[in-house]
Amino acid sequence: MSQPRDSVVADTYVSDRLVKRHSRNVKERIIESVLFLCALFSVFVTIGIVWVLVTESIHFFEHVSLWDFLTDTQWTPLFDDAHYGIMVLLSGTLVSSLVALAVAIPLGTIIAIYLSEFAPFSVREVAKPFLELLGGVPTVVYGYFALLYVTPALQFFMPELPGFNLLSAGLVMGVMIIPYVSSVSEDAMRSVPMSMREGSYAMGATRFQTAIRVVTPAALSGIAAAYILGISRAVGETMILAVAAGMQPNLTWNPLEPAATITAFIVQVALGDLPHGSVGYQTIFAAGLTLMIITLMFNILGHVLKRRFRQAY
Repeated sequence: MSQPRDSVVADTYVSDRLVKRHSRNVKERIIESVLFLCALFSVFVTIGIVWVLVTESIHFFEHVSLWDFLTDTQWTPLFDDAHYGIMVLLSGTLVSSLVALAVAIPLGTIIAIYLSEFAPFSVREVAKPFLELLGGVPTVVYGYFALLYVTPALQFFMPELPGFNLLSAGLVMGVMIIPYVSSVSEDAMRSVPMSMREGSYAMGATRFQTAIRVVTPAALSGIAAAYILGISRAVGETMILAVAAGMQPNLTWNPLEPAATITAFIVQVALGDLPHGSVGYQTIFAAGLTLMIITLMFNILGHVLKRRFRQAY
């Protein structure tokens, strides 16, 4: 006996749905596999970078003791009387980064609060692209701006200021970091639900009180990510410091003096004539490993502070 026509049509409809569902599942699995491979690729790249830095640094520490590397107050790896005190480069890196963060974090946060909570739509739509464009300016341009304009302006108020110094480089570097801090922080604040603002207004809070006491703590995760990004950007900056800070290995904690940073030294050696495998050449890997550890410590510190602040609220 032949099946009824309605039954055949129903079976065909169910079969088509199963085929479409199977096809959709296959496509989703392919997309998931591609995304997983991309994530795995980033992990392998990170592991490869760490592997290169660690293996080359081990060869460096076969000739230089770790104690001398951490405690020596001179950094002259290219001289006949070689010294390898990383603290000399570390002081310049930290001082310039602190000057930059002293500019970028307050201004970036204030700009983010204004754009998110107070600025009209037309102002925000014009100001944010300009901020992002500021972050796209080549760093070498910032470096020459610091050397040719900011330093002479500072020398007008401080005549004893040398032509190369950490202060002007740090100030310009802070201006460069502002878009990173403000853009990410503003996105985090705008993602806060409007119901939280409305609840604050219903309790009688002003717009300023709502922005400071409600929106900012609620967006702390994104703001902390913006700060960590700014710190990493400051610690890893090269060209501004290479042009405006002088690249003179000088152990100082005074931003009014010239100094060298870890990144500037890496560039200096990488472009030089040192033979590959020599102790002087391997210093760039030891310095790079130190820089990576510093960045990791800042990231861990940012996560710890974020957790404690969340518990407080």
